[in-house]
Amino acid sequence: MRLVFAGTPAPAVPSLERLAASGHEIVGVVTRPDAPLGRKRVLTPSPVAAAAAGLGLPVVKAARLDSDATAEITALEPDLGVIVAYGGLVRQPLLSAPRHGWINLHFSLLPAWRGAAPVQHSIIAGDAELGAAVFQLVPELDAGDVFAEFRRPAGTATAGEALERLAVDGAGLLAEVVDAIGAGTAVARPQEGEPSFAPKLAIEDGRLDWTKDAHEVLARYRGTTPEPGAWTTLAGERLKVLEAREADPMDASGREAAGPLAPGEVRPERRRVLVGTASDAVELVRVQPAGRAAMNAADWGRGLGGVVRFDA
Repeated sequence: MRLVFAGTPAPAVPSLERLAASGHEIVGVVTRPDAPLGRKRVLTPSPVAAAAAGLGLPVVKAARLDSDATAEITALEPDLGVIVAYGGLVRQPLLSAPRHGWINLHFSLLPAWRGAAPVQHSIIAGDAELGAAVFQLVPELDAGDVFAEFRRPAGTATAGEALERLAVDGAGLLAEVVDAIGAGTAVARPQEGEPSFAPKLAIEDGRLDWTKDAHEVLARYRGTTPEPGAWTTLAGERLKVLEAREADPMDASGREAAGPLAPGEVRPERRRVLVGTASDAVELVRVQPAGRAAMNAADWGRGLGGVVRFDA
């Protein structure tokens, strides 16, 4: 089949590469325009644009799929549109332009977590399983019939780590569905159950609430790492929490740690920093104070001068 592929960030790249190595022809790659990155705000192609260039594939850069983009894509006469995290909506008449319409690789177990940040919301909610689904794109958000899905234990991965793994496994699932559509054997089923939604996260979503129990605190840390980033404040100054984990009840010397900590209470020890929650303590592993470089939490803790408390 003649495929048009739409995607922008790094998690879409494994799918593009997998389809480029298949027996299908990618007649165009649609991605969002170059964006300013870094302190110098240098215009940089999206990861998908860079991958497409390396594969020698024609690229259409569009901030949204308007009439101009629709005309350009339709002129390619695709049999199937494939979208993975493009960052924009496909509306009519583009939705019906390919002979087989569009399919979408989405990183959740639909109808759970429809929207822009499914992995993040799933981890924050404490779901035991993560997964991905390939479904038929329809006008309603992430509501089309599902061709295939897979499930994986959530474990203790951050959103970034989980998404990287799901992207690789999802590429294989997507390729299987594309092959089945081409062969005329693909079967899709309606989504079943009550949908939940996963809007894009804002910076405020990364704030850690130490009055929650340790599992909830760590779930929010994992779900917002690396973006938009987990953080807390001390005396009004923001502290980014780059790595955290459940605290071992024993200290570095193998002795049981000192008594319990109140929620938000910070206790520097010789080789680690503990923070109290509504249940067990959480260990900070790497942090980044405002205006400073990332550092080991133990090094940061030595400058505190004793036990302190994060802001409420």
